[in-house]
Amino acid sequence: MDNLPHIVVVGGGAGGLELVTSLGNKLGKKRKARITLVDAGLTHVWKPLLHEVASGSLDANTNEINYRAHARKHHYEFQLGRMNGLDRKAKELVIAPFHDEEGQEVVPARTISYDTLVIAVGSTANDFGTPGAQEHCLFLDSLKQARRFHNLMLNAFLRKNHEALQGHEHTLNISIIGAGATGVELAAELRLASRELPVYGMNHLQPSDVSISVIEAADRILPALPGRLSAAATRELERQHVKVLTGQPVSEVREHGIIMKDGTELPSEMTIWAAGIKAPAFLAELDGLEVNRGNQLVVEQTLHTTQDVDVFALGDCAACPQPDSDRPVPPRAQAAHQQAGALFRTLCNRLEGKEDVPFVYNDHGSLINFSRYTTVGNLMGNLSGHSMYIEGKVARLFYLSLYRMHQVALHGMVRTGIIWLMDRISRAMHPRLKLH
Repeated sequence: MDNLPHIVVVGGGAGGLELVTSLGNKLGKKRKARITLVDAGLTHVWKPLLHEVASGSLDANTNEINYRAHARKHHYEFQLGRMNGLDRKAKELVIAPFHDEEGQEVVPARTISYDTLVIAVGSTANDFGTPGAQEHCLFLDSLKQARRFHNLMLNAFLRKNHEALQGHEHTLNISIIGAGATGVELAAELRLASRELPVYGMNHLQPSDVSISVIEAADRILPALPGRLSAAATRELERQHVKVLTGQPVSEVREHGIIMKDGTELPSEMTIWAAGIKAPAFLAELDGLEVNRGNQLVVEQTLHTTQDVDVFALGDCAACPQPDSDRPVPPRAQAAHQQAGALFRTLCNRLEGKEDVPFVYNDHGSLINFSRYTTVGNLMGNLSGHSMYIEGKVARLFYLSLYRMHQVALHGMVRTGIIWLMDRISRAMHPRLKLH
């Protein structure tokens, strides 16, 4: 194995895990290359599902993938740790020491040599330096944060239910800062939770006692998507009794409230930050690799970085140009999926002395899911180039197919079919919400 070309992928998110799976099945299995995945966690959950984990409508334990087990099945290696440095001349990446929950060092700092490096570390929330955001906001960047949110939500509902039983003031104010896809979908999931939890014993707290607000600095929610989709989403949120506040920049976040730019104060016991993303800060210190203002690694259309043809980047952490556009590829799951496919072909080509494959992004549209209520979206026509607005059951079917496509890329058709069947059985046997 030491004599084989070594391809190292850092980050086991949607794009990174799909890439190592394809490379392992194609190159690792045939011993044409050594494939290694590096990630700071032990398991993978598709990031667009984290808001469902947070609300309790999805049990992460049944939907997460263990990297070690997956690596064994798909012929790649897994290294646990967080990348925090790079030596391009020596072709080595530095992995920070790994500590357990009690602060004890489990694995010391180490280096991993590579022939080709792919960085796919995703993104984190961008609070734009808003005072109090880091101290008082909840974030949904990782499975750990989603699980923490879920526990805090259950405790908040339990506390307010007890206050209602005692005849005290018991309104629970939940605020979501940022009305992109994550913020809008989270609001719908939280409304579902407010209606489902009373069924399981918290019957003194009514859905009307849970006030949910979505706050957006732009003049409409989902500002990056077509106006018709934004209008439909607004109507659906209002139908679910979610307050939609647009044109309202947040100037400060406090422990029990939010201060707007105009000085208005909004009470909030739970505040979630879902406004904007940025790439991890350590990318700006990787041995001279070029980054933009959002810490994204600047790459060519072939996805290799501008300063090193043996270092690639994909997904949210990459600023990739689009032909005939001054805007980079948007940070979306479908973009990471497509980039993983293009980069897979490039890395296979390189072993055969062939040229890199230029990446061209194809926008297939956008879908916004309002929990079990409805789904709205637009699909891009491959022939006409125009978008088609869809909603209801048809849109819901397309939305569910996105996750199944991700599973097919990781497990194949047969295993994905088995997983689908197990999901159906699990839903029939377990509560509609995770209650612990």
